[in-house]
Amino acid sequence: MPTASRTAPAVLAAALLLTACGSQSFSPGGGTGGGPVRAEALCPSDFSRYGSPPSSEPSVRPSGTPTALPLPVGGTAEDGVKITALYAWGPESGCAGVAYSADFELTNQQTETATYTLTIGFLSASGGAVDNAERTVEAVGPGRTVKGTVVMGEPVGNAPEATGVEVIKTRSVPEAEASSASGTCPKSGMRLYADQGDAAMGLRVVGLHLVNCGTGPLQLNGYPKLAIQDEDHHTVHGIRILQGTDQISTGLGGDTSPQPVVLRPGEAAVAGLAWRNTTQAGEPVNAPYVRVWATPAAAPVMVVPELDLGTTGKLGVGPWRKDETHREPATTAAARP
Repeated sequence: MPTASRTAPAVLAAALLLTACGSQSFSPGGGTGGGPVRAEALCPSDFSRYGSPPSSEPSVRPSGTPTALPLPVGGTAEDGVKITALYAWGPESGCAGVAYSADFELTNQQTETATYTLTIGFLSASGGAVDNAERTVEAVGPGRTVKGTVVMGEPVGNAPEATGVEVIKTRSVPEAEASSASGTCPKSGMRLYADQGDAAMGLRVVGLHLVNCGTGPLQLNGYPKLAIQDEDHHTVHGIRILQGTDQISTGLGGDTSPQPVVLRPGEAAVAGLAWRNTTQAGEPVNAPYVRVWATPAAAPVMVVPELDLGTTGKLGVGPWRKDETHREPATTAAARP
């Protein structure tokens, strides 16, 4: 099935300049071999080669002198994110073609530390989309403002020049509930995250993945517990959460009865979410966030599957089953608690 409807245009990595950070460098592949690379000397196309530095690194911009492009008076702001500058970088910057960057300020208007994912759109003179850039900003304290830069790569082929920018989407997750597909193993000994999902003819399918990154066995038996939240993190009521995905569609792998699953360290399980975005009479429901309890005793983890439930009023969830295709990276063992 093709990529889900929430998928944005091709997204290139972007890096952030956090308040009070100094000039730094990072290693290719996120610090695994190859020696340090000066962040400020990279072209956007270099990210495919070196990977994206963590959010604590400085702004990644092409070298050289940029051309400042005009912004609306007061900049453009949405959901605590304000675009403060837009630049074009010509070939003299050392890149193959013209690249673009936008500076922003992000203020955490919530009462707890949160991790943000920003989607910034670069626009043509007609207002159409040229490309998007997405970036995660980790652990922003309540009331704190951080500054950052997103970089869009050189337009491909006959793509128009970028002359404007806008905040397309802001998503936030409480730091204590942030999902993780890699990195240090949480104290719970389990890592939970959602994949990008698939969509076809209004059918949406997203996988919930649970990895035992601890040192002992993990027992599962049943379905993940779910709670749906809207853009303001308010609980969405009136949605039926169905055990099994067969009432949404057949052949999705979530229509079997729950079976006991024991995950040894390094093993993983998967459970599917399925819904349709059919819209008939009534108000469509769009809810980006889902809190997931892997087991009744587990702490919740928040994922962002961007539920577009239409007016169907239901979401199907399959039982946990062992993911036989999962292979734990060899480096993960050293990161276990």
